[in-house]
Amino acid sequence: MAGHFEARPGGGAAVALDEVEISILRSLAVQLLELIGPGDEPAQGEDPLAALFAEGPSEPPADPALRRLFPDAYGNDTDELRQAAADFRRFTENDLRARKRQDALAVVRSLDELSSSGASGASGASGASGASGASGAAGDGAAEAEGQDGGEGGGILTLAPEGSRAWLGTLNDLRLTIASRLEITADEESELLYRLPDSDPRKPMVMAYLWLGGLQETLVETLMA
Repeated sequence: MAGHFEARPGGGAAVALDEVEISILRSLAVQLLELIGPGDEPAQGEDPLAALFAEGPSEPPADPALRRLFPDAYGNDTDELRQAAADFRRFTENDLRARKRQDALAVVRSLDELSSSGASGASGASGASGASGASGAAGDGAAEAEGQDGGEGGGILTLAPEGSRAWLGTLNDLRLTIASRLEITADEESELLYRLPDSDPRKPMVMAYLWLGGLQETLVETLMA
C-alpha cells in the first residue's frame, strides 16, 4: 500500500486511497474506538456539568495497549511519584479518552464520506470525469472526498488542517496499539519486522503497522510544510 499524504496549497493534506485501504483504515479506527470505550454518559436526570467535572481512574489500565495510549505521567520510583501520577491521571484521563474518541470518529466519518462519494461517482453519468466533490463529515468541513482518482471504489481524501490533526492523532494511536500487540518496545525490534517471513502469523499486523507509519510520516511532513 503505497499511498501517502501530500500537502495542499493553503494548508491541509490529501491522499489517494483505494477501496481496500479505506476498508482497512475504517476497520482499524472502529477497533480503536472499541478499545478506548464509549465514555461515561450522564444518567437520566443527572447534571451534565457534574459529569463534566467527574474524576477519572487513578490506576493505569490493565490492557497493555491502553497503557500505551494512557501512560503514567510520572515514574513509579517513589511513593511521591506514584501518587503524583495517580492524581494526574484522575484529572486528565477522561478528557484524553474523549479527545481520542473524537479523533477516531472523525477518521471513520471521513472514510465513510469518501466511500459514499466514490459510490455516487461510479453510478454517475458515463461522461463524468470522476471528480465529484462532497463536504466531509469529519467535523465542520474537516475533510472532503473527491471522485475516484484513488482507484476503483476509492477516491482522494482531502483534509483541512483540523482534519489532518485528528487523523495524525488516530494514526499515532493505532500504531501504539499495534506495537503493543506485537510487543515492540524499541526501534531495534521494529527493524526486525521487515525480515519476518510471509508464513509468520504476525505478518498482516506488521504490514499494517508499517503502512500506518508511512501515512503518519507523510502527514507530519504536510503539517510542517
